[in-house]
Amino acid sequence: MRANNVITNGYYFLKKLLLYQPPSDPTPFLEAFLRYAHRVIAFLTKANMSLSQGHYSDKTKNLKIEYQALEKQQSELEPILLAYQSGQGVLGERSLSTSLEENRQIIESLYHLPLNKDIVIREIDIASDPLVKAMAIFIDGMVDTKIQNLAIFQPLMLLGSDQRRLYDGDLVDNIIRKYLPTSQVQRAGNFAKLQEGINGGDTALIFDGIAEAILVNTKGWEHRSIEKPSTEPTVRGSQSGFTENLRTNTTLIRTIMRNSDLVTELFKVGQRSQTTVAMLYIKSVANPQLVAEIKRRIQGVRTDDLESSGTLIQFIEDHPLLPFPQSLSTERPDRVGPHLSEGRIALIADGNPYIHILPVSFFTFFHASEDFSLPFPIANFQRFLRLFGTLIATVLPSLYIAISYFHVEALPTQLLLAIAGSREDVPFPAWFEVLIMEISFELIREAGVRVPGVLGTTIGIVGAIVLGQAAISAHIVSPAVVVVIAITGLASFTIPEYLMSAAIRLIRFSLLLFSTYMGLVGLATSLLWLTVILCSMKSFGMPYMVPIAPRTTAGFDVVVRGPVYSQKQRPDALNTIDQKRQPQISRPWKKKQPAGKEDEE
Repeated sequence: MRANNVITNGYYFLKKLLLYQPPSDPTPFLEAFLRYAHRVIAFLTKANMSLSQGHYSDKTKNLKIEYQALEKQQSELEPILLAYQSGQGVLGERSLSTSLEENRQIIESLYHLPLNKDIVIREIDIASDPLVKAMAIFIDGMVDTKIQNLAIFQPLMLLGSDQRRLYDGDLVDNIIRKYLPTSQVQRAGNFAKLQEGINGGDTALIFDGIAEAILVNTKGWEHRSIEKPSTEPTVRGSQSGFTENLRTNTTLIRTIMRNSDLVTELFKVGQRSQTTVAMLYIKSVANPQLVAEIKRRIQGVRTDDLESSGTLIQFIEDHPLLPFPQSLSTERPDRVGPHLSEGRIALIADGNPYIHILPVSFFTFFHASEDFSLPFPIANFQRFLRLFGTLIATVLPSLYIAISYFHVEALPTQLLLAIAGSREDVPFPAWFEVLIMEISFELIREAGVRVPGVLGTTIGIVGAIVLGQAAISAHIVSPAVVVVIAITGLASFTIPEYLMSAAIRLIRFSLLLFSTYMGLVGLATSLLWLTVILCSMKSFGMPYMVPIAPRTTAGFDVVVRGPVYSQKQRPDALNTIDQKRQPQISRPWKKKQPAGKEDEE
């Protein structure tokens, strides 16, 4: 009995392997073939009725057009090719069909209709001789219905005429040139480009008998209007900030840089998100090798989704494991324009209000947007104040620990006695006091950022005062430590760039560890290592510490900012095409007589 079962199973296995078994469900090719067969039957029925009624001259031309469309569809129904494409699941890579029904079936499959409720397929009839059947596909909520009605449906449907001969010649070209009064129109020959346009807010038009579609720009989704920059306030300067809309951001930049050499290149990043990334540069100024390298890196990103421009920078920067920022992020258009004129590149990701400027040096992060709006003595004083604040925010807690533990003789006697008296009732070592207050300050800072509105600022101020006073009263920390941490926290706020400020805070904890174990020797060693790291870094191919390491022509806008009329050359490290920013004499009026004096002479 057991042998019979083995023989029987082997027999059925060989039968299933060798003999052809029709599939229980029709394949996509069979479905397309059946639709084509129904259309042929309808064509033959129409031809039979025309011949039986004797309308030879009136219907011959229309029947000829339909017959030519059927011939095109027949050539597309190659069983091997269609079966292979359907089996491999590459519908999105297929070319459009001349059959309107076949295109609709593929679109419904790509967008998972009828499960997907925001995809709209609108069938329309365009009045002409013969009648043109078409359909419009768009995503509800991403299109401007007013533009759609006035630029597409009204000229094609309401303003149609039975005397039009759209099938004479190129139908798509006839419709684009004569019947679509819109500024941006594209032609699409495959479903990949069709999906890209629909997902971006375009309306796709597909016509019966034509294996090509029209993508009409009807973008019109809601977005935030232009507002004041929230994270980069300025005393004197522009009060407009970038938004989440890509085209709005590029327009804001072009209002500042009204130059025909300003180039905007677009890329799609993210296999699923298909995020649009714009790269802006001035072609007559920017280094072509730098432009080509940035383009190569962007096109080499492989990921499913791109959340923001900051995520893109992490994919393409030289040192993603180091905390120091390698691009300057800003939400101010008036800050992007001067950097573009210097030969740098700006990257914008659709859906994010922060624009990244690259390449940059370490000193770029200490420049503010209003520096050139102020007299240069005031601007230089503020720059030195920022650099001094950065130094204090980096080394002050570590310096306090090193001197308190290893080098008490470096302090004046009165100050030493005051610190010792304040720590008399504190049971913890000094390094632990500093660590507690540093962590508490970071918690208050993070809480102030995450709590919305004015309440966040209030929590930060009140929390710091109450926490510091309570810690002193409870003899957990000494007053000297509270003063040190308060000065350090205030100094960290002088850094204009948030990412640089965050990197300095992170480095401060590392310096604190070295100072606790080795005193000033450990602090000096850690600062030396930090200098080596900074000098070895590169920002998209440009040395991070230029013009100091390596030594290049500094100009008058690195640490010290010279007068605006002395900014004659662009940064030497960028290797721009045009190095000259201003003529040698940028104030020729100084060489001339004042107004009214020439006539007297």
